[in-house]
Amino acid sequence: MSNEQSETKELGWPDKRRPHAKAKIPYGYRASEGDPCVLVVDTDLLPIINEAFDHLDSGSSYREAAAWLSAKTGESISHQGIGNLWKRHRSTKTTRIKELDAKKKKAQPKSKEARQVQQLKRKEAAAKRSLTRTQQKLDSLHGGDGEAPEVGNDSISSFSGGLDFEASKQQQREVIFEPNPGPQTEFLAAPEREVLYGGAAGGGKSYGLLADPLRYFGNTNFNGLILRRTNDELRELVWKSQELYPKAYPGAKWQEKKSQWIFPSGAKLWMTYLERPEDVLRYQGQAFSYIAFDELTQHATSFAWDYMRSRLRTTDPDLPLFMRATTNPGGPGHQWVKRMFVDPAPAGKPFDATDLETGDVMKYPEGHEKAGKALFKRRFIPATLKDNPHLFSDGSYEANLLSLPEMQRRQLLEGDWAIAEGAAFPEFRHKDHVIEPFEIPVDWRRFRSCDFGYSSYSAVHWLAVDPAYETLIVYRELYLSKHTAKDLGRAIMDAEVGEKISYGVLDSSCWHNRGQIGPSIAEEMISMGCRWRPSDRSAGARVAGKNRLHELLKVDPETESPGIVIFNNCRQLIADLPVIPSCPKGSDDIDVRYSSDHAYDSIRYAIMSRPRAMSPFEEWGNKTVPTYRPASVKFGY
Repeated sequence: MSNEQSETKELGWPDKRRPHAKAKIPYGYRASEGDPCVLVVDTDLLPIINEAFDHLDSGSSYREAAAWLSAKTGESISHQGIGNLWKRHRSTKTTRIKELDAKKKKAQPKSKEARQVQQLKRKEAAAKRSLTRTQQKLDSLHGGDGEAPEVGNDSISSFSGGLDFEASKQQQREVIFEPNPGPQTEFLAAPEREVLYGGAAGGGKSYGLLADPLRYFGNTNFNGLILRRTNDELRELVWKSQELYPKAYPGAKWQEKKSQWIFPSGAKLWMTYLERPEDVLRYQGQAFSYIAFDELTQHATSFAWDYMRSRLRTTDPDLPLFMRATTNPGGPGHQWVKRMFVDPAPAGKPFDATDLETGDVMKYPEGHEKAGKALFKRRFIPATLKDNPHLFSDGSYEANLLSLPEMQRRQLLEGDWAIAEGAAFPEFRHKDHVIEPFEIPVDWRRFRSCDFGYSSYSAVHWLAVDPAYETLIVYRELYLSKHTAKDLGRAIMDAEVGEKISYGVLDSSCWHNRGQIGPSIAEEMISMGCRWRPSDRSAGARVAGKNRLHELLKVDPETESPGIVIFNNCRQLIADLPVIPSCPKGSDDIDVRYSSDHAYDSIRYAIMSRPRAMSPFEEWGNKTVPTYRPASVKFGY
């Protein structure tokens, strides 16, 4: 026996025979070259099929796994087919298979009458499938020449009740909805539990939200919910659904009084409003497998979103649990939506769901069978006007958005989440200041900065200086709470193993001895080898630091790049810079009441330390040649 055959048997894929050479070949097999009746495992497909099994083990639905596998291999497979393969060929029953088996057993009818009803429903479904196959055969006999072929003295059309075959064929081939390539397609295919499809106006977000649950309307157990903040805002969404749903599912009925769609299968979709936080009580006791919010930032807090998550449940293994949202930047809920979906990870990348207050990954508690694992995943998918070719090609809508004031234009046309009313740093733009990480050359000067906190947060940043234009590159970030000076010192030293750090600048208050005789915070870290020098805490240092950051954030017209850029893994700094508020009293400082200023303070210390690129003369042991020489040491210019 070959190694390949031994491996496939161990994985639960034994070779088999088929009754004759023209019998259908099961998925994952191919005919042997020596004997066409002997089927051997296709070893090229096997790793991909097992990868699809891994998706199912991690919570993906049969339909998602089947679509992924069909696209990957080029060989079509149904959702039932992938489910049967998964249960048959997994060498050991996984936790999810056991859960699905338990749900199936629990869902089995208990009474004699219920079993009879189930049997009749199966016969009805089989009859419908048979009728569909018969109709397809009749259509193929028609041949598309405009006339039905004769069968004895009667034509096909006479015994079929005068059916209009051409109209039937056209109806079967009509495409009811086809997603736009790019973000809209990604949104419809996203397998994560919670997804935000947000950005520019006119990107096709609302229509994508209506199309997303279409795939489940054939399931009698589907119960979905789409929400807008007010009933008036809901009207346009209802009108669009009335254009789409009856075409996709003939016989679908809209019940105006209940604000509910009823589909021929028995599936239901409730389209209604949630204006005030207490309106969530209208859905108490309800169970939905699909919940969606259109224009999520119209909700000032996350209360409604968090509460409705408790309504998300189903006993049908073919129905995944999804929460979906669409919105433009701006609105009363801009900040919490940004913190929940936009800040934790780069756009388009799935991430473990985090707590809105602490930023920590939400995990199963101790004692749970999944203890330590993340509860579920989230994803942010950005949208732009260009994603909707039907609206963008005309140009008139784009012209309307271009005429708006700068802040509204950036939010509605560019889909820019890095802009907020009263922001202290309106120069910050994600496209200009956030870059993909790259390997920093070893001969570039590197240094670090830190704003220390124990009960709040400690923010530590590592920066490098590009010698070409003296551009500052923020390439690493630590953002930690409940770390003592020694704990933080260890974390910093571990992070920069193998690096040559020229110096570190730390909040000068860490050297203060406030009525104590023991070592200061700075001294404790320095004693471990984590060396620092104090930041400038003189009068006017805060305003000077803010003004310097304004200067660095500007895009130089000659180099077409700003004076400071940030790796996209420095999530806290990227989240804070665009939303730090200006002082409401009109001073040149930021609003001192803003609590999340730790990352900003760290960067302020860094840029005011007069960083410069490494000089080659330093390597030769000669006197350093500074790139900045103030005429007056006292005044610094």
